[in-house]
Amino acid sequence: MSYKKQNISCKIHLIISVLIVVPVAFLYAFFPDAQFELFPKTIDEHNFYKAVMGLYLGFSALWILGVFKANYLKTALITNVIFMLGLGSGRVLSMLIDGTPTSGYIFGAVAEIGLAIYGIWVLKTVKLQP
Repeated sequence: MSYKKQNISCKIHLIISVLIVVPVAFLYAFFPDAQFELFPKTIDEHNFYKAVMGLYLGFSALWILGVFKANYLKTALITNVIFMLGLGSGRVLSMLIDGTPTSGYIFGAVAEIGLAIYGIWVLKTVKLQP
């Protein structure tokens, strides 16, 4: 398929990712106990969650660039697939080793793996600009 025909499907994938990752980044950093069973007690733990927020926001910025600038699209999709596969596979590994987490994390694993698969499909079926 040509880039122009599939332009929307490429961008939808990144937009969905940004709409999920940005709020989660702020929840992890400032309200970890609001939606998740995370209760940081030390400054190091608070620092860790703020660092995760920075990582999430950094990748989200790249994905937004991919939405608005065609020459960043392929890089944005590749990093999105790696990001989502990394998170999803880590969650699955934790489920196998540590047990079943709360429903939010189960949903997260399914959504992350789903977005990764979607990203792989986009990369395989759409001719992207170099």
